[in-house]
Amino acid sequence: METLNFKSIHIGKIIKERIGDSDVNLQKVCSHFGYSVNEIKEIYKMESIDTKELLRWSKLLRYDFFRFYSQHLILYSPPEKIVADHVKKGQDLLKFRKNIYTIEVIEFILDLIKTETKTKIQIMEEYKIPKTTLYKWISKYSK
Repeated sequence: METLNFKSIHIGKIIKERIGDSDVNLQKVCSHFGYSVNEIKEIYKMESIDTKELLRWSKLLRYDFFRFYSQHLILYSPPEKIVADHVKKGQDLLKFRKNIYTIEVIEFILDLIKTETKTKIQIMEEYKIPKTTLYKWISKYSK
């Protein structure tokens, strides 16, 4: 799978790539959903799809497509101070804890460093990743 863009998710492209990487053929997909090949190709063009349908895709392809959205939250959710300010003002905003980093997120972050897209300091500030965590990743996953 090509380098993922967690900021701008295009779920149709991700589904298309997953079908290409899996042992599920297009006829099985068409049969499962009751769609024609052309309808499936239209789904490939869709930036987003209904969650109920995305769940069906996840089950058919045995792949968690929802994780792309979870990882987006990990990387781009508002800093906890903003969340706390909203709560103080009586606004209903769910708190999202940023303490679960998947291997895809780690690889994404390390790729930013490797390609010199961002500095370590920029990553720590922008994604609120603790310095010790970042350096552990670099030590553990650098080849």
